[in-house]
Amino acid sequence: MDRTALDAWVGIFVVIGIAALFILALKVSNAGTTNLREAYTVFAEFDNIGGLKERAPVKSAGVVVGRVDDIAFDSKKFVARVTLKVGSSFPFPRDTSVSILTSGLLGEQYIGLEAGGDSVMIKEGETLRLTQSAVVLEKLIGQFLYSKAAEGGGDAKGGGDSKPAGDSKPFGDIKPALEGKGGK
Repeated sequence: MDRTALDAWVGIFVVIGIAALFILALKVSNAGTTNLREAYTVFAEFDNIGGLKERAPVKSAGVVVGRVDDIAFDSKKFVARVTLKVGSSFPFPRDTSVSILTSGLLGEQYIGLEAGGDSVMIKEGETLRLTQSAVVLEKLIGQFLYSKAAEGGGDAKGGGDSKPAGDSKPFGDIKPALEGKGGK
């Protein structure tokens, strides 16, 4: 293979690599999917939106039915007000529940819609009332550690208790100590 043919093949692979990176960037930014020309706008209020971002997908049963259009803070109610654009071809009942979910363990956050049973459909500009905020992993870990510390009952190294480590009472028998201090 001569030098010109080798240079041409290298050039072709470089162009393919750049195109692949461009497509990957579009996928990550959600810029190339779900064009909603005909959509209706609904609102949802959450105590905590976690890492939800504008242009995040709105999904129902795993199907993208819309996009997050705007996220604002309501300084009167102290909640996040999320504006959703839902495709006109996807009508939902008024009692639809809205949740902020995560795809995978560390994946992107998205809005999940679960249809209710009401016969009246959502109209343009309505606010969905049944919402569930994002699960914040740091809070869950903190609550877990706090509950484990409360179960353990204090200092694991002893703290003055002369009982063996296998004793089921973490503070030993408190009654004799109280009797000695007038706690009968």
